[in-house]
Amino acid sequence: MNRKFLPRIIALQPWGIIIPLLLLVCFGAAVLYSAAGGSLMPWALLHVVRFIVFLVMAMVIANFSRDFIRMMALPVYVLLLLMLMAVEAIGFVGGGSQRWLNLGFMTLQPSELMKPAVVIILARFYDMLPPAATRYFSSLIVPGVLIGLPVGLVLLQPDLGTSLAIAFGAGVVMFLAGLPMAWFVTVGLAGMAAIPVAFFTLLHDYQQRRVLTFLDPESDPLGAGYHITQSKIAIGSGGLFGKGFGNGSQSHLNYLPEPHTDFVFSTMAEEWGMMGGLFVLFVFGLLLRWGLKVATGTPDRFGRLMAAGLTATIFFYAAINLMMVMGLAPVVGIPLPFMSHGGSSMLTIMICVGLIMAVERWNTREPGSFA
Repeated sequence: MNRKFLPRIIALQPWGIIIPLLLLVCFGAAVLYSAAGGSLMPWALLHVVRFIVFLVMAMVIANFSRDFIRMMALPVYVLLLLMLMAVEAIGFVGGGSQRWLNLGFMTLQPSELMKPAVVIILARFYDMLPPAATRYFSSLIVPGVLIGLPVGLVLLQPDLGTSLAIAFGAGVVMFLAGLPMAWFVTVGLAGMAAIPVAFFTLLHDYQQRRVLTFLDPESDPLGAGYHITQSKIAIGSGGLFGKGFGNGSQSHLNYLPEPHTDFVFSTMAEEWGMMGGLFVLFVFGLLLRWGLKVATGTPDRFGRLMAAGLTATIFFYAAINLMMVMGLAPVVGIPLPFMSHGGSSMLTIMICVGLIMAVERWNTREPGSFA
């Protein structure tokens, strides 16, 4: 496309990734429309409106300068940490977990926003630290505190999936910052050794049941294994081309739990089959390829670590949800980006997209950009 004759605000947008994401969101809205029994409300219409609003927000974020984002890293982190503490004090309970703050105009899950916040502040920290200093154990102390505080607060909610997502994005930033591989191997081995102790002492009863169900879902198909059993039935029954739009029996007859959030991929696969699933994977592949290309293409250490960490965060969302609904990972309550109904999760993902767009622009910025 020749962008020379387009308005600057339009020409500067990365349409090569925005258009596929818009198609995926519209596809997700069609799935939500079907899951609601052929109604735009309460999920499908709001899903598209949210994406448009958050896309505009991402375009605004894309104009933020490197110095502005670096300056805001600590204040935003501290604010979200205070909000996580507020969740423990005054947050309301939903689905057996205390994760949300009622702001009046919206319900916010601060733990979702902490995922990109931790990536940004760690990228800021390691950008300030001389590369050679990452070889010393002291380079782990501050990041350990920055990661441990939000992870501990999120585990209290309890929300194992979100805490793992925070730790995963942080781990990618630390790895790319140049910390010795031996440290990661040691932590991995220690973690594997601690699994039995953590299983019996740290996990709640329902979390233990999820792990046991993951290992043997057929042991209790009408109880703890019900979710994953019905999910696999829905995905498998879709075949190559699916049962047809609006003809999914698992979701329409209420066999499939949470067909509009955690198990939206199962709802889609039953009606659109493997071809629908391949389309979803293709768009996610484009998104991840774009994020990695931006990360590897910037010479700036802060931008490189931030873009890579945010891309890893998006990857974690998609990979864990898809593995979860297919029985390849325990059910941990992580939504599928751009398809699942949920405001906080889409807000988080679009913040990640906007920040990656900002990194992409830092090397080609024209005079007049704000912040």
